[in-house]
Amino acid sequence: MSGRGPTGRAERTAPTWARTRYWFDTIVARGTAALIGWLVLMCTAIVVPASAALVWADDRGPTTPSARALAVWVSVGQTLKLGGAVGSPLYVALSVVLALVALLFVSTLVSLITTGLNDKVLALRRGRSTVLESGHTVLLGWSDQVFPIVSELITANANRRRAALAVLGPKDKAQMEDEITDAVGRLGRTRLICRSGTTTDPALVSLVAPGTARAVLVLTHQGEEGDAHVVKTLLALEAAVRGLGAPTRPGVVAAVRDGRHKRAADLAAGPLGHVLNIEDITARLIARTSCEPGLSLVYRALLDFDGDEIYTVPAGPLAGSTFGDLLFAYADSSAIGLLRADGRVELNPPSTSVLGARDRIVVITEDDDTAVPTDRPLPVDDRAVVTAPPSRPSPERFLMLGWNPRAPRIIEQLDAGVPDGSVLVVTAEGEEHLKDADRCARTPGRRMPVTVLDGDVSDPDVLAALDPLGFDRVVVLGYDGPETGGSPLGGDDRTLVTLLHLRALEQAAGRELAVVTEMADDRNRLLAPAREGADVIVGSRLISLLMTQIAEDGSLGAVFDSLLASTGDTLHLRPAADYVLTGRPVGYATVVEAGRRRGHCVIGYRLQPDGPDTPAHGVCINPDKREEVRFGPQDSVLVLAPGPASRTAPAPVAGTTPSPRLPFPTS
Repeated sequence: MSGRGPTGRAERTAPTWARTRYWFDTIVARGTAALIGWLVLMCTAIVVPASAALVWADDRGPTTPSARALAVWVSVGQTLKLGGAVGSPLYVALSVVLALVALLFVSTLVSLITTGLNDKVLALRRGRSTVLESGHTVLLGWSDQVFPIVSELITANANRRRAALAVLGPKDKAQMEDEITDAVGRLGRTRLICRSGTTTDPALVSLVAPGTARAVLVLTHQGEEGDAHVVKTLLALEAAVRGLGAPTRPGVVAAVRDGRHKRAADLAAGPLGHVLNIEDITARLIARTSCEPGLSLVYRALLDFDGDEIYTVPAGPLAGSTFGDLLFAYADSSAIGLLRADGRVELNPPSTSVLGARDRIVVITEDDDTAVPTDRPLPVDDRAVVTAPPSRPSPERFLMLGWNPRAPRIIEQLDAGVPDGSVLVVTAEGEEHLKDADRCARTPGRRMPVTVLDGDVSDPDVLAALDPLGFDRVVVLGYDGPETGGSPLGGDDRTLVTLLHLRALEQAAGRELAVVTEMADDRNRLLAPAREGADVIVGSRLISLLMTQIAEDGSLGAVFDSLLASTGDTLHLRPAADYVLTGRPVGYATVVEAGRRRGHCVIGYRLQPDGPDTPAHGVCINPDKREEVRFGPQDSVLVLAPGPASRTAPAPVAGTTPSPRLPFPTS
């Protein structure tokens, strides 16, 4: 036998550089002593011959062997920092010892400085240093809410010279900074400061200096214990601020998913805190948009910082004016309510309501300093104002595809807002979902009959059998769970597939459906196979925008509470023909006057989009009252007005039969 096994062959055929690297790795693995020994040996093997060559090559150097050996020693000593002293053996030995001690001291000092600097750099990269800022905004937690909130804060801080944003999250500092920069882009004048740590530890929360912040936003947390994490974060924030001895408390904004936890979060947030109920707000927006298509675009435009937003401005010289006067006090701003000195908010109060000197005006305007009263009367054309009562809305048929915990609340809101005689058909899948839907359908006192069907809404045969084109409104809800029934799809994936099948039915019939879609991830909104300007509601994004608005101005918390409440005056898209004559140019001030006469506060309009490039999909909020607009029969006026009038007739009880199955397989 040759004795050439696989190992021997590998050793002989391995490249030279690979064997050299393996030899070096072996030496390093033996420890510091072996490494120092090899380093001394290599230095000696290089320095001594090189020094000898220098001495022998020097024409003016010594000529005798002893003198040359002495010169070589001096060169080696100077090169290796050993002094190279010449004299008695004892003198030479002591000089070498002192040189080695000095070399060891300097090397140790350099090593300590390098190690300290490296530790400091690593500590900074870990995000454990204390933030020394004041008047900054703090974000506690990490979720998909980070990116829209940071983006909106950057826009809001565009006119500030020193704006800072501190984020405390569980990820690595550099990773958080990179993710925010990649998602948001340029930060403008806003400085981003990230710190790493858990938000339920008061010591780590204190790193972002919450006591000197202008506002603190507590982000939602994923998972079943998400609301509990929010409450614990609020408690940690209070402990951190109290421990820092801050003389004032920052405004706190948080959000919980389950309404049962809101009271606990309110107590933890304190008197200056504002806690939002995600499930409730999302359900209200879906229901209102289902009744009035296009309303989601209005809410989105009001909540972001791109364009006109809601502000509160002091009464100033307008003190003593009535609200009817305030409607025409601004040419390019819209008064929508009063913020009383005691904190009460009155949206669209009676025209005779008087503005007090300490009250504030709730306005829609471009910025907090653009609400300037006009010095000229605004023209109103009385001949263009419609005085006939509005037409009574016709009954409508609603189709709800899918089911989740928000569905009962959506149905409750729909029941209060739909015209008399309207009906709702719900198609759901899964035993628990069907039981929940049946309980909701049997709720006593329901005005709108609810029928529950069992079927997979992502199955094209199921959708075709439902005949969605025979309904006036379609609501597509996402299943919160990953997998339901026989379908492997869950969440937004099932919603996207359902929208694809609905789009195919629309194209086959040559007409469009009024579809309201709920999605969990805002990135999927861009993938939705829906027409431009369709109503796609992403609850988490809208809540993020709402939190940012309240963080920028704490007084807006009560304003948005009133705006999103179940009762009182809320946003509506009403037919323009109910207010002014259509088919002719009309001054926008005339539209405002027509609304005032009906007790409505006009804040804008929506023209029927004439193509995908229509600006803002036809929505115009807070136009200049001196401009003219021509309305068509399909155009709408955006108003703050009371919801549907309460009915006194006895409410019918919804169907009490079990859920019928569709006459085809649903798997």
